[in-house]
Amino acid sequence: MKIRKMTPADWPEVARIYAEGIATGYATFEKEVPAFEQWDKAHTASCRLVAAEGKSLAGWAALSPVSGRCVYGGVAEVSVYVDKTFRGRGLGKKLLTSLVEHSEEEGFWTLQSGIFPENEGSVKIHLQCGFRQIGYRERIGQLDGIWKDNLIFERRSKKVGAS
Repeated sequence: MKIRKMTPADWPEVARIYAEGIATGYATFEKEVPAFEQWDKAHTASCRLVAAEGKSLAGWAALSPVSGRCVYGGVAEVSVYVDKTFRGRGLGKKLLTSLVEHSEEEGFWTLQSGIFPENEGSVKIHLQCGFRQIGYRERIGQLDGIWKDNLIFERRSKKVGAS
């Protein structure tokens, strides 16, 4: 499995994997995959990765800015999605590890994630990749009429902004 930069040509496979994540009901509050143009505007251009096996994709990871204010220019929110046939094999951790490394090369000093408590796999890989739980938002939003809690994780770079 090769981790490489995502290209616009990857969008159909990225969207397919994203739709699988949405269908779980514990990966995101989103209900449908947006058009590429909308997704593209919502994610940083510099930190988009895919896990490729041959010509097909098995997962993706990307960052979204947390704010448009320049003071938060090095703070981003993490997204990691893995094809359902590849879950539980360590691919999510490999993608997140690569995303962390790439984010530091790009000057990000803080990565954040909001994770549903029932998404135990995501919680596990974030902890393994140096994230720590910094908060718990109770009943932060509804998904299909059900109130959902959210665990807030953060990883501070030891390389960027450490001095």
